[in-house]
Amino acid sequence: MINNDELTRLVKKAQLGDKDSLNRLSEAARVRLCEYVLRLTLQEDLTQDIVQESILEMFRVFNKLKRADRFWSWLHGIAFNKIRSHYGRQWRHKTTSLSEIDCEIPARDSQDALAGMINRELKQIVIRSMQELAPRHRAVLTMRCYEQMPYSKIAESMGCTEFGVQSLFYRAKKSLAGKLSRHGLGKQYLLAALVLFGKMTAATEATAASVSVTAAAVKVGAAASLAAMVTSKTAVVSLATAGVIAGGTVVTKLPADNAGKELQGSGAQTSFNSASNTEASSGAEQCWYFFPAGAGKPVMTRLLRSNVSGKRSYNQVLQNQHANYCYDKDTIFINNFRMHNPDLSVRRLPTDGEDLTRFISQVEGRQTDMEYVSGRRKGLLVISKRSSAHGNRIWRIDRHLNVLEEEYFQSGWPASATVIDNRDTMHGRGWTYFRISGRINGEKVSGSGRIPFVYAASKRFGPWFELQLADGLRIADSGAQACVFDRSGKVVAKYEGGSFFKGLGQPWMGLHTIDTVRRDAAEQQVMFETGNVSSSDKAEVVLTCEQVKLVYTIDMETDVIEKITFTANDGGEGELIFSYLQDIDNVGNEFTPPRMRSYRQPQQDPPGMLWLVNLITNRW
Repeated sequence: MINNDELTRLVKKAQLGDKDSLNRLSEAARVRLCEYVLRLTLQEDLTQDIVQESILEMFRVFNKLKRADRFWSWLHGIAFNKIRSHYGRQWRHKTTSLSEIDCEIPARDSQDALAGMINRELKQIVIRSMQELAPRHRAVLTMRCYEQMPYSKIAESMGCTEFGVQSLFYRAKKSLAGKLSRHGLGKQYLLAALVLFGKMTAATEATAASVSVTAAAVKVGAAASLAAMVTSKTAVVSLATAGVIAGGTVVTKLPADNAGKELQGSGAQTSFNSASNTEASSGAEQCWYFFPAGAGKPVMTRLLRSNVSGKRSYNQVLQNQHANYCYDKDTIFINNFRMHNPDLSVRRLPTDGEDLTRFISQVEGRQTDMEYVSGRRKGLLVISKRSSAHGNRIWRIDRHLNVLEEEYFQSGWPASATVIDNRDTMHGRGWTYFRISGRINGEKVSGSGRIPFVYAASKRFGPWFELQLADGLRIADSGAQACVFDRSGKVVAKYEGGSFFKGLGQPWMGLHTIDTVRRDAAEQQVMFETGNVSSSDKAEVVLTCEQVKLVYTIDMETDVIEKITFTANDGGEGELIFSYLQDIDNVGNEFTPPRMRSYRQPQQDPPGMLWLVNLITNRW
């Protein structure tokens, strides 16, 4: 085996063109990668293919290695990326079924002596349990237990934070222990099973003899264990015992006056209001907020509740990048709509600034109990715990980039749960086209656009729309740029980054339309009122601004705006009606995103939702 000093010399000489050194490195790499890749894939043929591809990639980019002492972690990164690329979506969402794989790893000649010593039944239990693990769980176990990599190095390889790796490792251990138990091997044999698996997958008899996994290697910090537990199937743990979640975490005691009023989830059924539960007021509640692109950008939410003893989680709401879920009594409901407060108060976020918070509180006549958390960087994760017994606390984890991949915002409910998908066709698809019709001050208005309903869809099917008035005025928003064109086609206003979805529904941002509209109004200090439309699943939001009144009719079930009516004190009036396509087959050229050139006009300050006021008052 090449020691560290010799390895550094070989790498440096190979980078200077010494072919002998490069050949020695490639042979050593081949042996080490065979073990590493086999433990992740559990398939001999696939292992050989990935090892060969990794060696070729090593030759191709060898001169890009900056530090010779990091050769092994660099090489592991190459192989790891090829493995993850091979698994694709399975890497995050699927474990391998026993019906799809052969539970036997062929014994190599070098392992004959070892194979004879291992009880066949015990061997099969370990192999089956490992095969049933998610690929990323095998990966983190392999890197930690057999490569002896510190969490910081694993984080570099997997492209996430050190805290995230610890949480993933905890879940991987727990998952493996559970699978061992189901196959008849007690959970107390986890360490022995890891050692046995390492020996069975070693490249040579010599390396098999040297395999050991210590208790220290499988330990995880208390905070990471708690974070991993809280994202498990039904566990809700009290984080009050943890002083700090991770380095740089802020722990703040919040006022307890309004505990439990803020975060109410939409109910399991597709009803307008959430189902009430008498335990809610006396139990504990946790809400996780994740901002993948930073504060002020899309947010994903995970809500967990427990009874007063903390032993039973009776309701979970999950709004991740794929859909809106509600778990209740062993049933998973997948809904069209985002979570909203049943009393129609505005949903607050921990990243809301002082001005926004103050204005909403003024309109609603009550103060929020949501503590402000600063941080504009990508990957902000905020954990909020509420209980009548302990008041409210917020934990912040900044720069937690790999949360989505690490299952914090995946479903993870029991396989036995019944799934009821309440989504219509367009929400099941994740996006759709829409049409706009109506009149503004007697002039006909028509338009079209596209709207994503979830964050994942917004990447490929981003929002855009175009609005045309009969007198020639045209408004276009491509998502990257928004422009207003006068009757002659000249650009009279330009806004970078888009702007005209302000004041409209933006479900891919993670909030219900009723909250998006009111928060957009609050940003502009525009007064609003909210009420139910009697005998229907609709709500009305009335905005009053600059002698103009806008009335929004919002379908709470489909989470979209049905229409906006305008009235102005000077007699102006209008109406915009929105219709959304369930079926998008054969739509033709009607739904073509607006093409924007690089116009010379200077960029203007974005009007926010006030562009709707400008429309009725003829300011363009």
